[in-house]
Amino acid sequence: MPHTLFISDLHLSREHTRSAELFTQFLRDVAPHAEALYILGDLFEYWAGDDDLDEEFNASMCTALFNLSMRDTQIFIMHGNRDFLMEAKLAAACNASLLMDPTLLNLYGTYTLITHGDALCTDDASYQQFRSMVRGTEWRTQFLAQPLTQRKAQIEKLRVQSEQSKRIKTMDIMDVNNEAVATLLRKYLYPRLIHGHTHRPARHLHVVDGRECERWVLGDWDSGSARILRCDAEGMHWDEIK
Repeated sequence: MPHTLFISDLHLSREHTRSAELFTQFLRDVAPHAEALYILGDLFEYWAGDDDLDEEFNASMCTALFNLSMRDTQIFIMHGNRDFLMEAKLAAACNASLLMDPTLLNLYGTYTLITHGDALCTDDASYQQFRSMVRGTEWRTQFLAQPLTQRKAQIEKLRVQSEQSKRIKTMDIMDVNNEAVATLLRKYLYPRLIHGHTHRPARHLHVVDGRECERWVLGDWDSGSARILRCDAEGMHWDEIK
């Protein structure tokens, strides 16, 4: 049956060997059977700029995606909070299309809104302030003007600070805000919603203005297994590779 696959939060890096192994297996054995693959952010642990494509690990992952595209699976990539600096050179290396966040799709007759999900975590005020800053043109221009080694060092420092910050935040603060979800669903006329970011794979049902809307949350690939969301004309289904 024709189908489309959704994944997110792979956090690929040379250090995360298991995630890279799962991803390679997925691209070889599972993804070629799909019409399209959507990666909803955080494909990489971090992305310092498209000039990092020359790094061997990054190049190998992009080549694997390019090879998938040669088997007639369309590839779409959305920015996450870790790799929002991905640009046209990265997309070309993967033979993929970069998507706006959010993007509305018509999947086998059902309107479906896709987003990374971090913008919905509105209870985390400090993160939203940081997100607004780094997504701005001024910060982006100044950051990318620095040498690659300097950018990587800054990102590593930010990652350490982020991990320390997470330890003192409650899980509820780092999850999506239900009113933010409702506002988004209302804006796009009550579609089905798919997102990642929170690493809490599940299906939720929201009632917004008397209308029922599904919300599917994708899982991360850091735990030694990979959960994939499959969509076809019959609905949504979980697949998993270990």
